[in-house]
Amino acid sequence: MTFQQGSPVVDADPPKKSSRAGRDLPAAIAVGVVLGGLAIGTLLFAPLWWLPLLAVAIAIATHEVIRRLREQGFALPTVPLLVGGQAMIWLTWPYGATGLLGAYAGTIVICMVWRLLGQGLNKQPVNYLRDIAVSVLLATWVPMFAAFTALLIFAEDGGGRVFTVIATVVFADIGGYVAGVLFGKHLMAPAISPKKSWEGLGGSLVFGTAAAILSVTFLLDKPAWIGVPLGVLLVITGVLGDLVESQVKRDLGIKDMGTLLPGHGGIMDRIDAMLPSAVVGWIVLTLLA
Repeated sequence: MTFQQGSPVVDADPPKKSSRAGRDLPAAIAVGVVLGGLAIGTLLFAPLWWLPLLAVAIAIATHEVIRRLREQGFALPTVPLLVGGQAMIWLTWPYGATGLLGAYAGTIVICMVWRLLGQGLNKQPVNYLRDIAVSVLLATWVPMFAAFTALLIFAEDGGGRVFTVIATVVFADIGGYVAGVLFGKHLMAPAISPKKSWEGLGGSLVFGTAAAILSVTFLLDKPAWIGVPLGVLLVITGVLGDLVESQVKRDLGIKDMGTLLPGHGGIMDRIDAMLPSAVVGWIVLTLLA
């Protein structure tokens, strides 16, 4: 308590301390446990419910990115991106990869026409090329990449396949966090993400590869060696996916894409590493395994 002109003035509470990695650790852990429990429960007991769960998450993540881009002056075709994203996910159910590809191509075509004619035939669109390029990036980055987990879920051991990809990325994140906090001294890409270190990458490789080996062995009943390339590739793509989102946020001058998840930011901030990893996981588990 301090005094000013004879009247007591109570000092403001000091700001909450975050961890060395920049997170509100208790909130991040609590949210992570809830999300992990929801994903694990769905994959183990009701795998087909993965589709609606994925559809909701991708709709929110897409909207988060669109909102942030609109704040910076981008004019994106919101309705085609949101509806097209849902089509990419749901059309994998009856048509598999063909449905995903058709929905993706259709989304891009509609976005091009929507942005071209959205202001009428008598008004020329401004920054058309820029906005369409960003629309194609967003449609690819979020719903298309995410839909590869929908392709995985329809395999006989689909729940285990999706779990393997998620578990590998999650444990890689945990390993990177622990190693980075305890040993991180050599920054990996300070111009893009100032908190990532090479020591953290080492921890990610150890934890992520171990999770992949255990998952393919006990959940998928496949040779343990498959977990080595799977784990390494998923860790690398997960780290790169995180760096991609970091650079996008740096370009936009923001810290998080959203605020829905305490300690994590938005849905997009939580799944950024999962998105490219879903593609790699599908490739390895479909072609190699």
